[in-house]
Amino acid sequence: MMKDIIQLFKIGKEMGLSKKEINKVLIFGNSKHTLLYKSLLIITFIFFGILLIILGIEAILGIEASRNTYAAGTFYSTVKEKDFTGKK
Repeated sequence: MMKDIIQLFKIGKEMGLSKKEINKVLIFGNSKHTLLYKSLLIITFIFFGILLIILGIEAILGIEASRNTYAAGTFYSTVKEKDFTGKK
């Protein structure tokens, strides 16, 4: 994608366009509904950002919830406090 953008800049320079005019074309400046497209782009970025944050929190909480107290393949301990209180 970066190669395409660089190529567009080169083509624009060869045509004699300024950097401002090239950026205008790349950022919907040449279309009929410029404000609509820009706002949709911002809303899309915000949506994906929130989605990424939520998925990150879910992953962190999921890891915490799935941790076992005992390692795999081990038996649960049957030792209790009362086993130690009677012996001195």
